[in-house]
Amino acid sequence: MTDGTVLGRDPTTGRGIAVRHEAGKIVAIDAVPANDHPYLAAGLVDLQVNGYGGLDLNDDAVTPDRVFNLAGKLALAGTTTFLPTLITASREQLLKRLSVIAEARRQHPLIAHMVPGIHVEGPAISPEDGPRGAHPLAHVRPPSLDEFAAWQTASGGLVRLITLAPEYAEAVAYIRAVTKAGVLVALGHTAATPEQIHAAAEAGARLSTHLGNGAAAMLARHPNFIWAQLADDRLDATFIADGHHLSADTFKAMLRAKGLNRSVLVSDSVALAGMPAGLYHQAIGGAVEVSASGRIGVAGTPYLAGAGLPLSANMALAVQLGELSLAEALRLATVNPGRFAGDRGRLEIGADADLISFDWQPGADRLEIRETWILGVQVER
Repeated sequence: MTDGTVLGRDPTTGRGIAVRHEAGKIVAIDAVPANDHPYLAAGLVDLQVNGYGGLDLNDDAVTPDRVFNLAGKLALAGTTTFLPTLITASREQLLKRLSVIAEARRQHPLIAHMVPGIHVEGPAISPEDGPRGAHPLAHVRPPSLDEFAAWQTASGGLVRLITLAPEYAEAVAYIRAVTKAGVLVALGHTAATPEQIHAAAEAGARLSTHLGNGAAAMLARHPNFIWAQLADDRLDATFIADGHHLSADTFKAMLRAKGLNRSVLVSDSVALAGMPAGLYHQAIGGAVEVSASGRIGVAGTPYLAGAGLPLSANMALAVQLGELSLAEALRLATVNPGRFAGDRGRLEIGADADLISFDWQPGADRLEIRETWILGVQVER
C-alpha cells in the first residue's frame, strides 16, 4: 500500500475533489478546482460475476491464476470488489471450485481484498424450464445444510451469498439456519407462490437475484412471484441493466417500486463478456454469438446465453434505461451492493481507498475507466 492523493470531479456536484489516502484508507477529501479532471468515485461492487474476458469460473479447468487474472481484468473495467459466482453443478464440482477460489485468496493479497466472499447461485433452484435458466437440470437439487457445511469447509467460510428458489419444503428452515450463520440468502430462478416468497423473507432472505430474469416467459397477471418480491420491503433487488435482460420500461418500473435504497446493479457477466463480437463455440451451449452491443445469445435464436457487459457498462446504461442521474446510478453499483460485500463502495473518510477515475458523457453506453486504485495502489493497465 502507498500513500498519496488522487484528484478528480465529484459525480454528484461536478466539483473538484482531492482524495488523500494512507495505508489503504481514505483519510481526507478536500475541495479543489475542477479543471479538466475525470470523475472520481468509489470502485464498483459486483455481487454476481461468473466470468469475464474469456475467463470462466464455472468449469473444471479453473485455477487460482485464472481467478487472479479475472480480478485484474475486472479492476481495469472499474470493478474493485466482486463475489465470484458459482452456478448449479455437482457437489464435487462446486467443492473443487470453492477450494480454488479460496486458494487464490491465499496466494494473492489482491484477491484476498477484492473477493470478500463467494456467491453460490443454486443448486436449489426451480427445475422448471424457464425459471431454471441455463443451469443444468441434472444437478438441480433441494437445499441441504450438510452440503452448505461442506461448502464452508472447502472455502474456509467464504460462501457469503446463496441464491435459491424458496418453493422447496426445506427452504424456510435452510434460510433460517444459514442466515443465523451470517450468510445472505437471495431468491432467484424460482416459480414460487407469493406466500412462499413472503415466508422466505420472514425467515431471513434479504435479496432478489436479477429480478425479472430466471423466470417463466408467461406468468399470471397477479398474483405472481415478481409482484411479491417488488412489494416485500424486506428484499432488496438486483438488476441486470444491459438493455437485453430487462426492457427500459420494466427496469424503470421495478426501480420505482423498489426505490433507490433497495436497488442494486449486477453484471452477471459470463466468460464471453468483454470479448470481441463474433461467433464462439462452447462445450456447453454450442454456438454462441456475441454482438457489438454486448448481447450474448444462442446463435440463430432469440434466446440469451448470458450477460455480456461489465458493471461499468451496465451502470452507464442504467442512466438511460432508468432515467437516472450519474450519481444515482453510481449508488446502485457502489454503496448499495457494498452493504452486502463487506461495507465496500464508499467514498468517505475511513473507507478503503478503492477508487476509479473515469470519463462519461450523457448518452454514453459505458464509463471510460481511466485509472483504478485498490487500497490506494494504482492498478497497472
